[in-house]
Amino acid sequence: MRPRHGSSDFGRRERRAAARQLPVVADLLASAVRAGATPELAALIVGQATGGPVGQRLAAVARALHLGVAPAEAWGRLADVPGAGRLVRAAVRSAESGTALANALDRLGEDLRAARGATAEASARRAGTLVVVPLGLCFLPAFLLTGVVPVVIDMFSDF
Repeated sequence: MRPRHGSSDFGRRERRAAARQLPVVADLLASAVRAGATPELAALIVGQATGGPVGQRLAAVARALHLGVAPAEAWGRLADVPGAGRLVRAAVRSAESGTALANALDRLGEDLRAARGATAEASARRAGTLVVVPLGLCFLPAFLLTGVVPVVIDMFSDF
């Protein structure tokens, strides 16, 4: 069952898929707009091409825009996608004031990729730290049994 507009029923798998898709979607939307497509047509093409949680909502945005729904309400269909808030704001601002959408989408794609890289780096650091714990739990008892215990036994055996 697909989440309704405005719901936040994103599961862990959908969040990961959206995080992977969003930078690509932003780049594809920027390319389509630069090539002369209207935001409505760009949303339809990119939504159908990408599919997944972001693509489905993007296709819904295109359908809403085609039916004459206000840009803020139409683009709001992406509001429950984690990280898509800037895309929604840029698209609405562009529709209302005519600002360049492609440049905003380019920056968004770059920022999302940078954030994803930072998250991956933090995860790798955390994994490196967590690997040390089992090593310590294995080697510390072995060190005590082979290094410290014989010395202590030897010290007490002289008395």
